[in-house]
Amino acid sequence: MNGPEVLIPIAFFFSVAAVIVLAGPLGKAIADAIAHRAGARAQGMQAGSERLKQVEAELAELKQRLVELEERQDFAERLLIQQRERGRLPAES
Repeated sequence: MNGPEVLIPIAFFFSVAAVIVLAGPLGKAIADAIAHRAGARAQGMQAGSERLKQVEAELAELKQRLVELEERQDFAERLLIQQRERGRLPAES
């Protein structure tokens, strides 16, 4: 048994050993660690989602404030233009 025939019993032995180890407490510990990591990732995603909603709300508020400022600026510009035009009109005699 020198060629590939040796690999079959070795692979079988390692497969059986892996099943025994993973079915025992070590396997349960690995499964718990994976589940904990997935749970932590889900919590992180939920926190990120809440933060995203908060940032979106702040952005909407800033957009509204910008619109109001633009309206005020337009109003002020119209008043200045009216003042300039009134100063240019000749006085009535």
